[in-house]
Amino acid sequence: MDLGISGKKALVCASSKGLGRGCAEALAEAGVNLVMNARGAEALEATAEEIRKTYGVDVVTVAADIVSEEGRAMVLEAAGDVDILVTNAGGPPPGIWSDWDRDDFIKALDSNMLTPIALMTALMPGMKDRGWGRVVNITSQSVKAPIPALGLSNAARTGLTGYVAGTARQVAEFGVIVNNLLPGIHATDRADQLDGGVSKAQGISVEDARKNRQATIPARRYGTRQEFGATCAFLCSQHSGFIVGQNVLIDGGGTNATI
Repeated sequence: MDLGISGKKALVCASSKGLGRGCAEALAEAGVNLVMNARGAEALEATAEEIRKTYGVDVVTVAADIVSEEGRAMVLEAAGDVDILVTNAGGPPPGIWSDWDRDDFIKALDSNMLTPIALMTALMPGMKDRGWGRVVNITSQSVKAPIPALGLSNAARTGLTGYVAGTARQVAEFGVIVNNLLPGIHATDRADQLDGGVSKAQGISVEDARKNRQATIPARRYGTRQEFGATCAFLCSQHSGFIVGQNVLIDGGGTNATI
């Protein structure tokens, strides 16, 4: 399928590896030029060069912490006017309710709620003026069904979801389409972190922790960055203009819900 976005420009956050990289690769395959951001310069440059060689698109890299005001300013200056925004940031650490204090919640909100909102606030006016734009926020399946060990993430990402629900409906008439993409467990560093935490807490091997988690997923496996990226690229395409303010689960059936 021709996604109809060849020649567009996208800012993809946290895109040196994992789900962000999957999104960047899928957009590049569709002919989209990229502004890629991540904190680690070495991994970012390596991924960007691979994408350039594979897909022949222009790739600008900005090694900066997107959560900090200084880092975000650097990224936005380099990005300029973009047609597509994919927000993404690592989730806060797992734990239980008694582990966290106010500072922990403020950090989670800064990373997983306020930073995406700041990026949308900065970039959507230009999209609106040009009459076309796409925003995909990478959130989590936890906004549909909370994950007890991820209370910080549950709270911050649900706040973003509420914001998007209203905002998406205010900008859709101008051709700016905003949706959220909700990953379950994918084969990324985040999954390794979570499986490592379970391994330590339960006194089992990481491999056993992974097998136990896979057994709870109807698809009986973790997702891949490639299939996640393909879904993201569709939501960024010309074909998604009637999909407004939605929360699209990509979790192998792991969220047990009717709607």
